[in-house]
Amino acid sequence: MTEQEMLQAMERMLKPISADLQEVKGEVQTLRDEVQNVKSRVIRMELHLENETDKGIKIIGEGHADLMRKLAEALKVENEKELLLLRMNYLEGEIRDVKMRLSNVEKAKTA
Repeated sequence: MTEQEMLQAMERMLKPISADLQEVKGEVQTLRDEVQNVKSRVIRMELHLENETDKGIKIIGEGHADLMRKLAEALKVENEKELLLLRMNYLEGEIRDVKMRLSNVEKAKTA
């Protein structure tokens, strides 16, 4: 086999490898493009979280704090109301006792 024939044989063997290499390069470039797209999406998501979601959570938290304050005020009023009802019931009982004693005193005077 002459040197020229050997070079031609090597060229025939290298052509499929070269084609495969070009295909791999194309696939690598496609993967790079996809990775870049993913990076861009992640950045957009991070910005959305930072600019929109975090603000929304803060607003909800502030609303929650306001509701908790209002609930505490309402419970305070309700507790005061319960205490007044208990005191009123106690005083009504005391009045009944006083009336009963007064009635007994009046009966004793008339007897």
